[in-house]
Amino acid sequence: MEFAEYVERQRPALMRFATVLTCRTWLAEDVVGDVLGRAFEQWDRISAMDRPNAYVRRMIVNEYLSWHRRLARTMPRAEVVPDRTEYGDGSDERAERDAMIRRLAGLPRKQRAAVVLRYYAGLPDAEIAVQLGCKEATVRSQIHRALAALRIDMTSDSPAFQETP
Repeated sequence: MEFAEYVERQRPALMRFATVLTCRTWLAEDVVGDVLGRAFEQWDRISAMDRPNAYVRRMIVNEYLSWHRRLARTMPRAEVVPDRTEYGDGSDERAERDAMIRRLAGLPRKQRAAVVLRYYAGLPDAEIAVQLGCKEATVRSQIHRALAALRIDMTSDSPAFQETP
């Protein structure tokens, strides 16, 4: 498969994956763009693999983890409460998705990556362990902790997670 054909077919799915992983559209665009640029340079080797898409997805996870470290050094740390008036369209589905993304954003990055790879990408523990570079038991532990934290968030009285009338 040619690189242009791969990008045409897979870019929307890679963008969705990266958006769920990063919880920021702008960062997902940057991560996917950087990864596809590096994948283009190595496309002969990547396209010869059994599952090139899994490799590119792993590149996205690795790039996200390194971006997180870069952002921690360069991003301002002001406490800003986002204005939620732009979500007043009454769409329950969108509000639920946004609330879940906010809850995911509160997870540590490795837990978030494990949850996204399991529940969004549908990967088994063994594959997640390979992509995160850890043991399967660590994957199960990370997912267990993340789900426990998400359950606590969903039951909290925090106004960020309450339904609006």
